[in-house]
Amino acid sequence: MSNFNPEKLSVEYRDAITATEPVIPRCYTLTHSDLTGDLFLTIGVHYAWDKINSMRDEVLGEWKQIGGSCYYFVYLHIDQGQYTKNESAKRNEIFRRELPLALTAIRHGDRFLFSTYPNLDRASIIINFMSAYPQFARQESWGTFHSYLI
Repeated sequence: MSNFNPEKLSVEYRDAITATEPVIPRCYTLTHSDLTGDLFLTIGVHYAWDKINSMRDEVLGEWKQIGGSCYYFVYLHIDQGQYTKNESAKRNEIFRRELPLALTAIRHGDRFLFSTYPNLDRASIIINFMSAYPQFARQESWGTFHSYLI
């Protein structure tokens, strides 16, 4: 896993989203530059589809309330049928390796929200690996944001 460098993270708020409001709806689009290693976090009412490239290596996330609890759902586009099984296996490996960095970047990038609502640090993170291949298509729990503090 790459080390998180806060200086490499840029955060943009869109729509009616502020640093502390609202929690729901609040959608996160995390993209990066392979050349510079910079990370770009866009937080808005909707995902920042204009920031997503054809590689589909972004991390999408959103808060959901189920019952009386908040959950953070992440959606990772492994392949959706556009890659071979070997290519999908490699993408799955890369997503899994870099996911802790991505979660740390999201937690740090939206730190003012977490300061306002400290209970969000204890919310479960549910990762949805989306793939046309059953061995990569799965939903997993990846702990809580408390584990991704810097």
